[in-house]
Amino acid sequence: MPTDFATLSLSPALVAVVGELGYQHPTPIQAKGIPLLLAGKDLIGQSKTGSGKTATFSLPILQSLAVERRELQALIICPTRELAAQVGREMRRLGRKHQGLSVLELVGGQPVRPQIDALTRGVHIAVGTPGRLLDHVKRGTLDCANLKTVVLDEADRMLDMGFGADVESILRTLPDTRQTVLFSATFPNKIEAISAAYQRDAVRVTIEDAEDEDATLQQYFLEALPSEKLSALYWTLERFPHESALIFCNFKATVSELEHSLSMSGISVDRLDGDLEQFQRDQVLAKFRNQSTRVLIATDVAGRGIDVQDLELVVNFELPAKTDIYVHRIGRTGRAGKAGVAVSLASKRELSKIQAIEQATGSPVKRLEQPAGHETDVRALAVDAKMATVLISGGRKDKVRPGDILGALTGEAGGLDGNDIGQIEIQDRLSYVAIAKHHAARAVKSINDGRIKGKRFRASLVA
Repeated sequence: MPTDFATLSLSPALVAVVGELGYQHPTPIQAKGIPLLLAGKDLIGQSKTGSGKTATFSLPILQSLAVERRELQALIICPTRELAAQVGREMRRLGRKHQGLSVLELVGGQPVRPQIDALTRGVHIAVGTPGRLLDHVKRGTLDCANLKTVVLDEADRMLDMGFGADVESILRTLPDTRQTVLFSATFPNKIEAISAAYQRDAVRVTIEDAEDEDATLQQYFLEALPSEKLSALYWTLERFPHESALIFCNFKATVSELEHSLSMSGISVDRLDGDLEQFQRDQVLAKFRNQSTRVLIATDVAGRGIDVQDLELVVNFELPAKTDIYVHRIGRTGRAGKAGVAVSLASKRELSKIQAIEQATGSPVKRLEQPAGHETDVRALAVDAKMATVLISGGRKDKVRPGDILGALTGEAGGLDGNDIGQIEIQDRLSYVAIAKHHAARAVKSINDGRIKGKRFRASLVA
């Protein structure tokens, strides 16, 4: 199997970019999938979340892109707004040497008119959710006449969420000569049917967990009565020290109750559920990615598309009804060979679910034993986050780039050290910046008093 990106027939520019971004060796899905996609094959990629699938389809798309032609050449369909935003960010990062590259996100919850205007001007790559994409198809604003590649990302989740009919309606409007790429963590009969109907001689690449020799995801379960679960959760958080932890619940009410309990205990925590507006969701996710919130509690619907680097711990406060949902939950930790832990709290009557998970995943889920009479020192869990998140009122459409913000904060006016600045996330009209907490107020003042690329922008701390 190839151990270097330079052996995958990628262009020197793309090989240079992946090196700059810290990609050392292709993951198994990248090593097998990229050559097939470069050869123009239709592909079914089956691998867990965090296996490197976004780069697997992004790099071949970027390699074949005719940037001089400002027309839609690739379409990526995602189940959620968050995943679409994540894919869009990764596309732009990998395409940083493609001068003039235009990647547009077409998702619901945002005004349609700016999207139509951007499509009229011309884009190279569109990343969107089924409902909004179909809306543009019906309006006639999504011109796919020159489309080369369509990708269905997390196809199984799309079908689970009821988007099957929308996806098929979109696929039926696309050119017959296109390349069709399908990625899915699981492969139910519905996926097989879509492949048979819309792909041509598709090559299937399945990456088993065991094939990733560096995989270090450890799975555990802890038996606990419903009345003992909060205590069991505190013990789990104590047992597995972490900078970031993601806790899944089945219901919004449980998310709210749990967030209140942890917050009252002084733990740095936030919640993500279906009651939040999109702007609030963006802020919650930005804070979690920036590690200015250490613990995030979410439902499955609200938590889809969460992507956090170096997420150390996932806790199933409640076990999901389906095994494939469990696979998606725990796939957010132990990614790309990095260490991760997944712990499920289960009652005695749910132990059969643990056995079903082991059979379905082929991986052991080890039993944890909470010491009898152990009292967790909850105060010791109340470790404050190291970073704060600063919101800046300028983004991609204001021509603001990460380097511009970094320069404004570390230059003569800002005076901050580069080590005090973490992740910089650029959205259309807003940017989120992680700043070492003890320098956050100074950073806000620096932006408000100064300029970025000669323009004034407002900055504030995200509470």
